[in-house]
Amino acid sequence: MKHDFMSNDLHLPELTFRGMLLGALITLIFTASNVYLGLKVGLTFSSSIPAAIISMAILRFFKDSNVLENNMVQTQASAAGTLSAIIFILPGLLMLGYWQGFPFWQTFLICACGGSLGVLFTIPLRRAMVVNSDLPYPEGRAAAEILKVGSHSGETSKSGSGMTDIVSGGAVAGIISLCANGFKVLGDSMSFWLPVGKGITQIPLGFSTALLGAGYLIGIASGIAILVGVLIAWAGFVPYLTNALAPDGGVTAKFAMGVWKEKVRFIGAGAIGIAAIWTLITLIKPIIEGMKISLQSMSGSAAERELHRMDTDMSTKSVMLTFAVILVGLVVTFWDFVSAVPISAGLMWTLVVVGVVVALLIGFFVAAACGYMAGLIGTSASPISGIGILATIISSLVVYFIASENNLFATEAGVQFATAMAIFMTSVVIAIASISNDNLQDLKTGQLVGATPWRQQIALLLGSVAGAVAIAPVLNLLYQAYGFTGALPRAEMDPNAALSAPQATLMTTIAQGIFNSSMDWNYILIGVVVGIVAIIVNVILKSTTASLTLPPLAVGMGIYLPPTLEVPLIVGSFMSYFVGRYLIARAKMRAGELAEYDVEQSNRRGVLFASGLIVGESLIGVIIAVIIVLSVTTGGGESPLQLVGPEFESTAGWLGLLAFIFAGLYLVRRVVTHKFDKEEALAMKAEQEQAK
Repeated sequence: MKHDFMSNDLHLPELTFRGMLLGALITLIFTASNVYLGLKVGLTFSSSIPAAIISMAILRFFKDSNVLENNMVQTQASAAGTLSAIIFILPGLLMLGYWQGFPFWQTFLICACGGSLGVLFTIPLRRAMVVNSDLPYPEGRAAAEILKVGSHSGETSKSGSGMTDIVSGGAVAGIISLCANGFKVLGDSMSFWLPVGKGITQIPLGFSTALLGAGYLIGIASGIAILVGVLIAWAGFVPYLTNALAPDGGVTAKFAMGVWKEKVRFIGAGAIGIAAIWTLITLIKPIIEGMKISLQSMSGSAAERELHRMDTDMSTKSVMLTFAVILVGLVVTFWDFVSAVPISAGLMWTLVVVGVVVALLIGFFVAAACGYMAGLIGTSASPISGIGILATIISSLVVYFIASENNLFATEAGVQFATAMAIFMTSVVIAIASISNDNLQDLKTGQLVGATPWRQQIALLLGSVAGAVAIAPVLNLLYQAYGFTGALPRAEMDPNAALSAPQATLMTTIAQGIFNSSMDWNYILIGVVVGIVAIIVNVILKSTTASLTLPPLAVGMGIYLPPTLEVPLIVGSFMSYFVGRYLIARAKMRAGELAEYDVEQSNRRGVLFASGLIVGESLIGVIIAVIIVLSVTTGGGESPLQLVGPEFESTAGWLGLLAFIFAGLYLVRRVVTHKFDKEEALAMKAEQEQAK
């Protein structure tokens, strides 16, 4: 029997006990692995798609398993790949010397409460940003295709062909990823450095097949906007600043990368900040309208909610009760954090209330911004650390004002506490940002497979709590084993072996710069100006052209993100555009009643193959992660699969480029050589007419 995934009459079990148990186990394992690898070897993996495949493989042994149950497992487990972003900020409390370890209950409550807020804050955004939006949600679409094809593979020619496309893409990406990230015989990036006067810049190349697939799904507008951001950074600011700041010994690639990390990225953060504010302003009307409809559906009867289950969020009572529990948890953890310092009761409660309120206010803003960014380019490439920088700045300024009014800066301990308080507040915001970044992607997957939103929201709440359980023990294990830069648990430990935790180091440095009055605001303000210009250009384009836009958030991300991550996204988006134009031109030449479905069939094949590219790299990432964890914990090296030495790096780079070109050409070939299936076209036509 073939399921109609968009039918509102679909009554299959979704939120099952076995599914939630499986999702919790996957979440615990993947969260621990992500935290461990993110701090130890700088490697993390997206858990949503691997969780979906593991779920399908295990639940297939049960006769009554279905696509909706598998979707719930991946929804819950996706928290593992995102909540681990707390490592971007929380180790800063040890670097400051304020914490000597990670208290379980404080760490658990920060992650669980922040993650759960990320779920609640995206409920009113669902209708505006998922249902009534044309955002591509590349990973959400990829997960949906995998779930749909996997649920009835082999039943029809359409599903059989779809599975072939996904498996083919997965095999190509998996082999390339294994050779690049495991055996190291293929490079994952190359950079060509060019002199510009006394300065320098680079032509970056990245070879991630998963990002190539994501780029194929995001569309040309986002690809062009990211390209504009890359050019602003690497054809504008980097060569200018390296010329202006050139040392006597000449500019090196290391110096140029330092300029980008310490100065140009702050321009990107400023651009992201102002673009996020503008995006939220433009979404206010649809968000309010969506909230009204959501509130109406929340207060409807059980029968009405079941009748419209595919467009029903958690009930008002459930949302308010969950929010009340979260609020109590935040107050308790903030009070526990603040009460450890000998300050007056009045100041203590002021900091608790302000900390909770600021975390909530900033949290809702970043939920909208991160959800939009995830919809624009995907969860994996979304710059959570950029949002963390902005949250660190805002939290620090708020605490700075309170601290200065209450004479906390009179002692060094007071400055340390104020800095720690700002980092603690930001930790809640990061947890909110990471889950909201993921939740809308999951809701898009659910929309495409016919899931019930309120059940997905419950699944992700459970995932946030399950993931939060694993974070404190793993962080403590890593701290005791290796220490962090500037924070060693024992005096005899080797500081060179300490974990660098670069994002946490950066955000801690920013907070210290604000409290020490040494923060350089110029680059952030320049970024704000760049963001305003991008907004104006986008408004002009929208008012004068029918289809061309320049999403300002994507421009900011182009400046902020590492360029080797952005190049595959750009290449994939341009490939998709030109392939699409070719298919339309070919269809016009063929004409005929069903010519448009020829284009749809070919485009669907491209989506499936691109989804396979994301699947293959994600699965190999999980496998390599497990191998590295086993190797490191048993005293082995951090690259146990590596077959070549550093002298092979240049050759590996060129081989990686050839493999990347092969993957792109193979994708194009599979799309343009697709044979027209008249039976499938007639079925597609019937489905569209039924939908109307």
